[in-house]
Amino acid sequence: MSRARIRLVAVAFTAVLAFGTLPASAYAAAGPEAGVSARHHGSHPSEATILQIPLQGAVNVRDIGGMRTYTGGQVRRGLVYRADALSKLTAADLTTVSGLGLGKVVDFRIPMELQYDGPDKLPPGLTATPRPVSDLGLYGTLVGAIASGDPVVQERMLGGGRAETYMRDIYRTFVTSPENRAQFAATLREIADGRQGPILYHCTSGKDRTGWMTYVLLRALAVPEAGAGRDYLASNTYRAAYDAQLRAGLKQSGRMQNPDLLIPLQEVRQDYLDAATARMEAEYGGFYGYLTDGLGLDLRTLAKLQSRMVR
Repeated sequence: MSRARIRLVAVAFTAVLAFGTLPASAYAAAGPEAGVSARHHGSHPSEATILQIPLQGAVNVRDIGGMRTYTGGQVRRGLVYRADALSKLTAADLTTVSGLGLGKVVDFRIPMELQYDGPDKLPPGLTATPRPVSDLGLYGTLVGAIASGDPVVQERMLGGGRAETYMRDIYRTFVTSPENRAQFAATLREIADGRQGPILYHCTSGKDRTGWMTYVLLRALAVPEAGAGRDYLASNTYRAAYDAQLRAGLKQSGRMQNPDLLIPLQEVRQDYLDAATARMEAEYGGFYGYLTDGLGLDLRTLAKLQSRMVR
């Protein structure tokens, strides 16, 4: 890419971040790419761009492409996928995943999550790259609360707004932790580079660490904040039935009398995202500062990201 082209993309990128969100009518529906089994979320044109990859062993696997940008472009499909844990994929799932042509899988889970949930099941030739992003000990707290089987202990650990506070604190570390920022930055650089082919990244539920990663990527591609936020909140739709079944199982087994204590941990919420973006404003003065100063992405990388991911 020429220096003139880099400057042009960088100027355009900086400019679009200065504007507010576009109206919903600015989003156009995009059909699924040929050969990919997919489900569209919702029937409204502003929602139809969210494309799910249906699997039996994972419920929150999506192609992040399809969104319209401020610049009139559209995020390309078939290049970046977001997911929940892939440790329970079936043989049929592996065939579907193989059809995505992935060149790299990035796993944001911490070692304790791998210990309990198991490593990814992937098509031959693919091995997940561990890139752990801290959950501030939430997974261990959750395991301990459930294992106690004591409703008083569980209420003390998760009730009274404590679960919600825990989630907001975790989201703030996506901005404040140098280690977490390094993991997100490395993934963005690989997406921009493109030499490894299509990339899938995931955590356990595919909603918080994966949700923030996708929100940042879409915003970096000049997708309006409303569109990136809608993609983030869509995890609630894709995970609702699975999470409700988990709560019902815990109650039936007697391990939790009040499994609704888990709902703030199972859901994504606008105020969780707001906790991260507010810290981003305080630390870096806005999204562009987070990309350049927080994540250390230079203009050449941002231009490559745009060139590869937006058509």
